[in-house]
Amino acid sequence: MATVRPFKAFRPKPEYAGEVAARPYDVLSSDEARHEVVGHPLSFLHVGKPEVDLDPALDHYDPKVYAKAKENLLKLIDQGVLVEDPAPFLYVYAQTMEGRIQYGIVGCASVEEYLNDTIKKHELTRKDKEEDRCKHVRTTNSHSGPIFLTYPDNRQIDAIVSKVTSAQPENDFDASDGIRHQTWVIRDPATMKTLQQLFAGVRNLYVADGHHRTAAASIVGLERKQANPRHRGDEEYNFFLAVCFPAGQLRILDYNRVVKDTNGLSVDQFFDGVKKTFSLSKIQGRPRLSNKGEFGLYLGGDWYMFSAPESLLKKSDPVERLDVTILQKHLLDPILGIKDPRTDKRVDFVGGIRGMGELEKRVDSGEMKLAISMFPTSIHELMAIADAGKIMPPKSTWFEPKLRDGLFVHFLD
Repeated sequence: MATVRPFKAFRPKPEYAGEVAARPYDVLSSDEARHEVVGHPLSFLHVGKPEVDLDPALDHYDPKVYAKAKENLLKLIDQGVLVEDPAPFLYVYAQTMEGRIQYGIVGCASVEEYLNDTIKKHELTRKDKEEDRCKHVRTTNSHSGPIFLTYPDNRQIDAIVSKVTSAQPENDFDASDGIRHQTWVIRDPATMKTLQQLFAGVRNLYVADGHHRTAAASIVGLERKQANPRHRGDEEYNFFLAVCFPAGQLRILDYNRVVKDTNGLSVDQFFDGVKKTFSLSKIQGRPRLSNKGEFGLYLGGDWYMFSAPESLLKKSDPVERLDVTILQKHLLDPILGIKDPRTDKRVDFVGGIRGMGELEKRVDSGEMKLAISMFPTSIHELMAIADAGKIMPPKSTWFEPKLRDGLFVHFLD
């Protein structure tokens, strides 16, 4: 069973929501965030990336950074920009991108269910990134960036969401990137109880995006538990802020690769290596990938397509048949010498939201030698791998649209 628990959220007043809402801390560099907050004193980036208000020379993990996050969060509350709800509620958060809408239930998920694998993961986490988020949570005493969870489609939950969203939203604004954000508050106790019961019948939730924040929430939750001799299990630190979306509404974009060099190979030698496993052909214009196992290649100002053989696509192991695995094991590693894409500085990753033009730009500028475009990983592949207790290769998924920080804040006590 899965827990989705009402909580007393701190939320921006409707007149401030569009100014407060900010992109997640991990999709912007510090320099990009500094540029984005110019003229926007209420942006939640002042909380999520508080180094924007400090000397750029300061280490981003300095205690002063986390203290600034706390200061900025409390300032938003003191100014009346963020206001606490009078009672625990559930919420609906809708995002509209290019005419497609996804509706999520906002509530608190369970640390215990994360630890016992009721909430399933598909990525490894890095200790340094975990500790960064732990320090942020410890210092601010809050979860301010929601975890992106998904669950198998459920018509009964959909019906309740449809009824809730037939009313006027409390917040409704278009962000600077054109994505529309709307929120509703579920105040009716009977509706909240029904939703909780329906989620109790959901076997598993899945972390779609936010593995480091989820790991941090569980670490801090355990710390609070161990430090509390009167621990009961219902304290707020036992739960973390999450938005739960039905799998069928989600969109995963391609997560593409750019590489600095051909590992000492001539272009012809590189092509010969590719042809040992893949079928390769030059094309006119940009590739339109329509099937699993298809890849685009941009090199020397020209586009090519290459395809994996059926034998690789039909592997029994759900990780082995992923496009990202096939690319890594049969091209990036043996031909280009990229053994560990997590640490090798010769490879970089470009989210599909940036488009094919970004791949061409990175190569044409001379920064990179070649670019490889990918067919997106499916949500069903993600769930199958999580169900099998396996881990996806790095940079396998890019979800869009991204959840905005600052629309809901959950305090740990």
